[in-house]
Amino acid sequence: MSDRSGNDTPPAKPAAAIAGASDEALVERARAKDEAAFEELVGRYEDKLYRLAMRFVRNETDAQEILQEAFLSAWRNLPTFEGRAQFGSWMYRVTVNAALMLLRSRNRHPEVTVDDVEPTALNDAVAESGQMMRGSADWSQRADEQLQSQEMRKHIQTSVDVLPDGLRTVFLLRDVEELSTEETAEMLGLSVPAVKTRLHRARLALREAIGRYFAS
Repeated sequence: MSDRSGNDTPPAKPAAAIAGASDEALVERARAKDEAAFEELVGRYEDKLYRLAMRFVRNETDAQEILQEAFLSAWRNLPTFEGRAQFGSWMYRVTVNAALMLLRSRNRHPEVTVDDVEPTALNDAVAESGQMMRGSADWSQRADEQLQSQEMRKHIQTSVDVLPDGLRTVFLLRDVEELSTEETAEMLGLSVPAVKTRLHRARLALREAIGRYFAS
């Protein structure tokens, strides 16, 4: 096909065909440098990945920078994407790596706040910390009330803040983003046992912080 100037130009792909294509089909097109296909993939995951980036940095400008770097990295590395994982899972991993790189470059840590943590995870930690203390009340009955205490929230926040990055990232993905152990392992390039170990250590630090609060 030629335009009026005589230059050969590829036929435009119908927008509907691209919008209705599977992720797998779009990835194959994007590998062939089809920018429209890649833009469709970006559109499908942009909102979720932006929320993930915001979990790490709490800043819209930084989150946008992470997202831009993640999509650039994905575009460059599509030839190495073997398709063993879903594209969305792969993009989560690319985004997490971009977020950690930005934080390291600025000597910062992932920013996890108490409000991010699922209430179930906090209530479980309250109950378990209470059970570890001799003669304690059934704190699971008062978990929601106790968690409203500003002093207790400060103790919890401190315990999360001092976690090493490796533990904090696993905690963020599992107990904040509520991803499965398998998804977290895939995104971080870790084994499932390694994820379980790191999550156990992070939750233990949380329980101990709550226990100290109750014991004081």
